[in-house]
Amino acid sequence: MLADKDRIFTNLYGFQPWNLKAAQARGDWDKTKDLMSRGQDAIIEEVKASGLRGRGGAGFPTGLKWSFMPKEPRADRPSFLVINADESEPGSCKDREIIRHDPHKLIEGALIAGYAMRARAAYIYIRGEFIREAETLFAAVQEAYDAGLLGKNAAKSGYDFDVFVHRGAGAYICGEETAMIESLEGKKGQPRLKPPFPAGAGLYGCPTTVNNVESIAVVPTILRRGAAWFSSFGRENNKGTKLFQISGHVNKPCVVEEEMGISFRELIDTHCGGIRGGWDNLLAVIPGGSSVPLVPAAQIMDAPMDFDGLKELGSGLGTAAAIVMDKSTDVVQAISRISYFYKHESCGQCTPCREGTGWMWRVMERLRTGDADIGEIDTLFDVTKQVEGHTICALGDAAAWPIQGLIRHFRPELERRIRENGGALEAAE
Repeated sequence: MLADKDRIFTNLYGFQPWNLKAAQARGDWDKTKDLMSRGQDAIIEEVKASGLRGRGGAGFPTGLKWSFMPKEPRADRPSFLVINADESEPGSCKDREIIRHDPHKLIEGALIAGYAMRARAAYIYIRGEFIREAETLFAAVQEAYDAGLLGKNAAKSGYDFDVFVHRGAGAYICGEETAMIESLEGKKGQPRLKPPFPAGAGLYGCPTTVNNVESIAVVPTILRRGAAWFSSFGRENNKGTKLFQISGHVNKPCVVEEEMGISFRELIDTHCGGIRGGWDNLLAVIPGGSSVPLVPAAQIMDAPMDFDGLKELGSGLGTAAAIVMDKSTDVVQAISRISYFYKHESCGQCTPCREGTGWMWRVMERLRTGDADIGEIDTLFDVTKQVEGHTICALGDAAAWPIQGLIRHFRPELERRIRENGGALEAAE
């Protein structure tokens, strides 16, 4: 269990004000100039050594991603940092807590990360529904400008750096990095084909790196306390601390910072007051936000909550948004509801996703009521495989995986509904 002295987000629950004065009292913006004076490549190497992997879901090594940016940006092609605060993944709610209560961690992280990547400016793309969070962020950025921490000679480092806050319009697809870039440019939020990757041609055709809010916000603390400190938490290849968001059928839903690799049981018992109705009442858990497959109770109970531990169970850590379902849950209806979400949020650019998400949802609805043939379960699984991996972005995968998880682990429940419904039909005749 993580000790209080090792927590990065010390104001996660907003017991203290979010403003600059309070943030500085908590240690933010402390000798930022000295951190930057280590040099751009040294900062990137430190982030690499810390073992930090992207906190937005994919888990790509952050320092490695930064190193793809050009070392000598051209005057006519400046580099940019885009920070993904779109947070539209159902179940995920950590970035809004950072922005609401600890925005200066993010802004200082943006300056240091932007400097390390030789970026001209950072764009924070915040979800349209986050009204109060956006107000806080606008105010915090203005505070940083007024204090000389951003703009010309940012934090007296000799480096010029701007931060812009851009509000989205509520589209889930804009959480995908290239769709976010399209949206920032004022176009329809649709993913781009890769290559070129954003580090080659991103925002306005310039080299760009897109990072999650949490990935950027932890950077100043990693530099202050050292890569060795950060990498002392968690297992090999799954290092550091992580914000976990636990919702659903637990006694105390919460967002909490914990060590990567903590077991699911310890996470729930320590911070959530246990499962509603006790551990015997647990049915399944979606461990990483709605786009990862669910894991049945028996498999998840003592599983380590990190990238590799959940991958071994055929699921994923994602954003570490654990949606807990007890035995009162209609699991088929829950997955059908998730299918509807992906049908609704598909941008329609790729045929497998545009057509497949609607088709999968309609079949899920019939399976929910039992109005189907048993053979349709296999047909549905085949279709998810035809959608998965055949689209420009990962939304096709995100729509397919929850259904695959349901069929893999709860096939008897699907068959039972079909049989019972069939029995009712025969009786009616």
